[in-house]
This record gives sequence, C-alpha cells and structure tokens, in this order.
Amino acid sequence: MKIKAIHHIALLTDDYPRSKAFYTEVLGFSVIAETWRAERNSWKLDLAIAGRYQIELFSFPDYRERASYPEAKGLRHLAFAVDDVAAAAEELKGKGVAVEAVRIDELTQKKFVFFTDPNGQPLELYEG
Repeated sequence: MKIKAIHHIALLTDDYPRSKAFYTEVLGFSVIAETWRAERNSWKLDLAIAGRYQIELFSFPDYRERASYPEAKGLRHLAFAVDDVAAAAEELKGKGVAVEAVRIDELTQKKFVFFTDPNGQPLELYEG
C-alpha cells in the first residue's frame, strides 16, 4: 500500500446552519457540494480548502458529545497552515471567534494558536 495524501476529514455538527456559516464565511472554505440525505435525516457538506483538501461536514440527529477536551482518544485537533498566525488570529477575533493566545512551538519555533468551531472541535492555525 502506498498512501498518497489525505483524501478528506469528516466532522459532525449538531447545528448545521451555524457550522456551515463558520466553515464557509469565517474560515472561507469553498463549497464543493451540499447534499440532503433524507434517509439519514442528515446534511453532507463537502468543502475545499484552497481548492486542495476536502472537509466533509455532517449533521446527524443522534450525535454524541466529545468525551473530553482536548485529550479525548482519537482526533485531538485539526491544524490549518497560514502565512501569518497573528494576523489570522486577529481576523478570527474580528469575526467573533474566541482565540487563545498565540504561542511558539518549542521544536520548530513557529507560531500557532488554538480556537474551536461551533461544535467545540479544537482547531489550530500553524505558521508555515
């Protein structure tokens, strides 16, 4: 087996309109496709990041809350690369998103910052 790349990342939401607005209007991801799946009572929103990566945003009526934050087993956080972490953090703040203080990665000396999506999913901006 030779894995070539990450194909997509799937996220669940309990508030589809709010999450859709967050990922498209706040983070600026592009909509690839939006599908209502009546048999599951669920939306599936395919999003592109810079025309390259894909996030699948699902709404499910029987979701479960995250076990703990942020040390739950499984996906710890999702990180996005930006050129200027401080400027991106200020842009998020300007859009009403709570952002932690910018920190420096002790191994790479790169700046990073954490924030969450409307569902409490930990997200990170990483300079690079």
